[in-house]
Amino acid sequence: MSKKHLTYLLIILLLSYFTNVFAQKLIEVGIDEKLGNFLPLESTFKSSDNVQIQLQDIVNKPVLLALVYYECPGICSPMLNELTWTIDKIQLEPGEDFKIITISFDPKEGPETAAKWKQNYLSTLKRKIDKDDWYFLTGDSVNIRKVTDAIGFYYKKSSDDQYIHAGSIIAISPDGKISRYLFGTSFNPFDVKMALFDAKAGKSSPTISKVLQFCFSYDPEGRQYTLNITRIVGSIMLLGVGIFFAVVMLKKKKSNVEKE
Repeated sequence: MSKKHLTYLLIILLLSYFTNVFAQKLIEVGIDEKLGNFLPLESTFKSSDNVQIQLQDIVNKPVLLALVYYECPGICSPMLNELTWTIDKIQLEPGEDFKIITISFDPKEGPETAAKWKQNYLSTLKRKIDKDDWYFLTGDSVNIRKVTDAIGFYYKKSSDDQYIHAGSIIAISPDGKISRYLFGTSFNPFDVKMALFDAKAGKSSPTISKVLQFCFSYDPEGRQYTLNITRIVGSIMLLGVGIFFAVVMLKKKKSNVEKE
């Protein structure tokens, strides 16, 4: 490869890097998939029984992880209600085949609040599961931030002191690797089952939602996903630059062949 070709390749790589960095900075509220990343298993939280535990103590099977805040007036309750319904329908055994972990990203919430909501959702389940099969955790801002950063979960406070955030269930492998994101507040039991199978196998599988998440960002005002024009334009520009340099190199190569 000639020096000019190396220069072209370097320019493309730099453009790709800075476009990705720019895109990351655009995400103020939403979820940026971090497939293959590992949870900070050393992070410490308190259980609903007010017992201090590390994630590594409870992540030893495939896990369905939900990031919420328990007093959320928005999508958290519908999402957890749907998760409860899914647990009833899924053809896997909680505790034996998988665990569920819910973490509050509001550092003001404590074990007492977690215990109330745990009781609420466990009592809603038609199938009876052991209380240790579904953890409801709270923690301080430092440990919460470690987890949200690892997952790519971005949120912020609203003017009414609530949190603006998106919704997703994340499938985690037994060794803590992020395997699959299930977006929204409704879940297909078959999709959840397949996500848990992938997590058990240690696979990190992108979904159709990954493409949607790339093109769409969370609208804090409407609390819904809207088209992210800036990110799309940046990607098109990057693609255009790549095609331009590819055409230039091919023409030059063709010209050299003709001269010979």
